[in-house]
Amino acid sequence: MYDTDSANLEAENDTAPAAEHPLDAYSRTVAGVAERIGPAVVRVDSRDKRRGGVGSGVVIADDGLVLTNSHVVAATKRVRLAFAEGGDTEALVLGDDPDTDLALLRAELPRGVAAAPLGDSKQIRRGHLVIAIGNPLGFESTVTAGVVSALGRSLRSQSGRLIDDVIQTDAALNPGNSGGPLVSGAGEVVGINTAMIGGAQGLCFAVSSNTAMFVIGEFIAYGRVRRAQLGIAAQTIPLPRRLANVTNSGPRAVRIGEIEPDSPAAHSDLRVGDIILSVDGVTVNGADDLIRLLAADRIGRPTTLSVIQNGRVTAIDIIPVERRPVAG
Repeated sequence: MYDTDSANLEAENDTAPAAEHPLDAYSRTVAGVAERIGPAVVRVDSRDKRRGGVGSGVVIADDGLVLTNSHVVAATKRVRLAFAEGGDTEALVLGDDPDTDLALLRAELPRGVAAAPLGDSKQIRRGHLVIAIGNPLGFESTVTAGVVSALGRSLRSQSGRLIDDVIQTDAALNPGNSGGPLVSGAGEVVGINTAMIGGAQGLCFAVSSNTAMFVIGEFIAYGRVRRAQLGIAAQTIPLPRRLANVTNSGPRAVRIGEIEPDSPAAHSDLRVGDIILSVDGVTVNGADDLIRLLAADRIGRPTTLSVIQNGRVTAIDIIPVERRPVAG
């Protein structure tokens, strides 16, 4: 006798779509991000060819705000922008901060130019997919992809100062990628590409979007970044759950990786390897939190850090000083 149920089941199986291959899903994600964010990426030409050159930038607001690297604008006041879909324009440098290697530009945008959303860099983890978009070696709108290799790195900027809360990735970067966006699989900018290590494979770095948002706020409010400093290299580290519970801290904290000579930290009881849990009772959940908490209002103000030192939680008093611009 003919089994109608079996026949119907076979028919359904014949018409059911095949499961998507993981590599197809990966490709679709990268292509989707490139299509959405690519039009917001611009080429940045510095007029000072002795010090600057060609780099990348990303439109972050439809009123003409563009984020790029400080070393791309090279201390000039105006640069030239070229758009992915054609046309170019002059841009004014609103703010330039060599200490974080970030610069903010304003330009009149052609009609229809997209803006890329800034995401929360705290949400990314090691192993997450990231996509870099830029103009390496003059090849416009180039897309590379990789993973987040590490978080909370410190990197020495061209000013000689340490940039904290840096993202390490193996997404390929080349000269000209500087200032372009590092984008999550969700299509949000989580970093601004800043450096590659010459002669190394897969060692590339981006300033986190959370640091960028702090710097942008300072540029808009004051035209420059006023900040307090302790004189340390801050590295974001995960805290074991047991330790976080015992110390009433968050899931992450900041480890002191280096202490600069003749700095507030050097004249305090802080030591390399200490883990900073809070600043004046406010939990520090990463290097970006420490940067935000060391704002201008803390310059010269006695401040208490809660730290883990030699396996014990202790309070250390310190007076942050203003971070002075490096003479160029």
